[in-house]
Amino acid sequence: MEIVNEAIASVNPSSAVHHRLRLEGEKLIVGNQEFDLSETGKIIVAGGGKASGKMAEALEEILGYKITEGVINIPEGTASKYNLGKIELVEAGHPLPTEGSVRGAEKIMGLVSDLDSQDLVICLLSGGGSALMTLPVDGVTLDELQETTQLLLKSGASIQEVNSVRKHLSKIKGGQLARAIHPARSITLIISDVVGDRLDTIASGPTYPDSTTYPDALEVIEKYGLTNQVPESVSKRLKSGVEGKAPETPKPEDECFSNAVHEIIASNSDAVKAAEAVGKSHGFNVSILTTKMQGEAREVGSELADIAKKVIEKREPVSRPTLLISGGETTVTVKGEGKGGRNQELTLSAAMNIAGLEKVTVASFSTDGVDGPTDAAGAVADGFTLERAEQSGLNPENYLERNDSYNFFKEIGELIIIGPTRTNVMDVTVLFVG
Repeated sequence: MEIVNEAIASVNPSSAVHHRLRLEGEKLIVGNQEFDLSETGKIIVAGGGKASGKMAEALEEILGYKITEGVINIPEGTASKYNLGKIELVEAGHPLPTEGSVRGAEKIMGLVSDLDSQDLVICLLSGGGSALMTLPVDGVTLDELQETTQLLLKSGASIQEVNSVRKHLSKIKGGQLARAIHPARSITLIISDVVGDRLDTIASGPTYPDSTTYPDALEVIEKYGLTNQVPESVSKRLKSGVEGKAPETPKPEDECFSNAVHEIIASNSDAVKAAEAVGKSHGFNVSILTTKMQGEAREVGSELADIAKKVIEKREPVSRPTLLISGGETTVTVKGEGKGGRNQELTLSAAMNIAGLEKVTVASFSTDGVDGPTDAAGAVADGFTLERAEQSGLNPENYLERNDSYNFFKEIGELIIIGPTRTNVMDVTVLFVG
């Protein structure tokens, strides 16, 4: 739990904004760049994501009355947690978009669509922004977009693949917010929730050039066997784009990016480094396995168990006592009707493969405090988890097969429950071998 707490504290949105943004007189300093606010017209704030509420609070603390107005889309039920004066908060849906997602996105586009070159837009983006900022293209309804998103999330598609489809069914994603902002200048502050910190993927890259195309999006639908499952309007739109009958998202050479600055202010690497510091403070031999953890959750869990056995048998990659850390985000191909999340499924798979091993513990958690559609951030298991489960009459294979990891760990009290953290930099997985 010390690792959980320190990892999350290291990516606190408020601290991250204050660290990367400061005001010196009339000069706004963002990373290594300066903006002269004495020559600036309007200062507009726009964006969305699980961390954007805290980011907005910090921005108001720095700029205060200099902000003209703003709109930020945040998760439903969280507006009361923030104290803002200039920036309007719109509650929206996640992981599936809602009417609030559309209403807020429409307000954002309206706010930035009539600016001139002296104006400045500060965009605040973080994980969850794709669903929270949703503006379907003409001919596709919100319900149809929800259905398509749900199918993609259950298919095992990567976040990049999911977003390539969402961008081409949207009026705001994939650089289209930047197109609306132009000719005004823009600064985008980003808390990354994607492997490799790809700016075109975080929140579906509303202010960044889109590297994907309509053929890419259609290929994802076909790859996961969704051609006959997605709504007809979605197939029609994507095919129309492939035929050149629908406008493509803006690419790197588009002039709308000429005055656009992007700054990542927190990422998974920060959380992993914080976990590393905790491990070293307790005398563990610490090694960071990767900050690009990807793949099917149950397969990654099995691989971690194999690594634990190598540490025990061969003292590889480091000798005991060992703490091995991974950062990133796995996926789950949902086939059962159970309840769970990628971190819980990863941990259940690992538990099944470390059964009987002494002094071996695996824990995996989401830094946003919400793993899948559950109230848990993840789960923890050791070499005797299966023994405790069997004493309670639980069959782990059945729970894994049903994608029901949440109820498995709930029964034996091994869930990690911390509540929504209001930040998001993917997941952290730790393997202890004592």
